[in-house]
Amino acid sequence: MSFIDEFQADLDALPYALQKKYGLLRDLDKSLEDLKRQNEQRCEQEIEDIKRGIKSGSTLDISLLRFSDEALDEQKHSLRIADEKVALAAQAYEMVDQHIQQLDQYLKKFSEELRRGGVPASNHDVRSGKGAESGRGGRKKTRLATAAAAVAAATEVASTAAAANSAGVDLDLPVDPNEPTYCFCNQVSFGEMVACDNPNCKIEWFHFGCVGLKERPKGKWYCSDCAATRNRRKGR
Repeated sequence: MSFIDEFQADLDALPYALQKKYGLLRDLDKSLEDLKRQNEQRCEQEIEDIKRGIKSGSTLDISLLRFSDEALDEQKHSLRIADEKVALAAQAYEMVDQHIQQLDQYLKKFSEELRRGGVPASNHDVRSGKGAESGRGGRKKTRLATAAAAVAAATEVASTAAAANSAGVDLDLPVDPNEPTYCFCNQVSFGEMVACDNPNCKIEWFHFGCVGLKERPKGKWYCSDCAATRNRRKGR
């Protein structure tokens, strides 16, 4: 089995694995909400009992002006559940990050094959449906083709990721500092992206939203910088 076949097999299993993680997150979130509600009711009742004791004028032991052991135990249990949720979110992040690193390894190997001239026969331009006609353009088009398979699975992953958001989980996790950045916004790859057809483009890849695209362009497409350079040359 080739590297890309192994990667595709692992990628196919990713949505199911993430769905299990998010299912556990939902269960933990429900338990946490129930426990918080129970603890709030208990604490409110205990506060009212203390207020009534003060109003009645009875002598109160200052050391007793605290929540009961049951209320404190519920609060500690809530913190443990919250820690479990954070751990599950971190595990989900690590799973996705592993696949991103595997894809980076594949793209690196593929780039090496291109430099050696060993372009696989399956290489094609997913934007126009034409086969790669040169090694110079093949590098960009192949990256788009290999990313297409990942995008399909990532779409399914995104639908399960919405479950985590509905559970109220803030996945404030760090971005891999080694992740390459693209586009005018200098951000990592996400969503749909388009490659500039200028082989000397300094940026190469752009997010649809950053360049005002809603669908994949037909034929050749140039970023605003490269388009301006081409227009200046034509005007000479």
